[in-house]
Amino acid sequence: MRIKRLNKEVLYAGNEIVKVCRQDIERLKEMSNDNERKRIRLCTHKDVDEKIHEMLIVHTKDTYVRPHKHMNKIESFHVIEGKVNVILFDEDGDIMDSIQMGDYLSGYGFYYRISFPCYHTLLIRSDVLVFHETTNGPFKRTDTIFPVWAPDEKDFSGQKEFMSNLIMQVDSFVSENKKER
Repeated sequence: MRIKRLNKEVLYAGNEIVKVCRQDIERLKEMSNDNERKRIRLCTHKDVDEKIHEMLIVHTKDTYVRPHKHMNKIESFHVIEGKVNVILFDEDGDIMDSIQMGDYLSGYGFYYRISFPCYHTLLIRSDVLVFHETTNGPFKRTDTIFPVWAPDEKDFSGQKEFMSNLIMQVDSFVSENKKER
């Protein structure tokens, strides 16, 4: 596979027919460890102007994904490897849902699709998370909205505190929702 590197975190496949195998994923996992933010994505679409964006994404356990929502976007998410809680928030930052996910054999949900603007983030529960994400293009940075209640990606102490609190909130949320079933 021909790879074009946009930056340390974003790669583009340069082939007309993109084929990805286990060795490619293993290489992406290695590359994610070399990045400051511990993540990498392989875009299988040609560029930001494509109508459909498909990406294979690797995050390590300590990756902070700032809560965000996408305007005018549909997003689907398919777990290939690892375990994660996808957290959905209301406008004030209260948890609306926690979607426990893992690969197909994990027994958890392995796919979700969201078709409305909703704040969300990832709470990675394994050493590594590999997933396939699809969304509509073109990519415009202004279509991604970050809430004031979530720390910026450069605020490392704020991130740590936010994620520690989020873990407790999610565990409580999941526990409470199990009781209601």
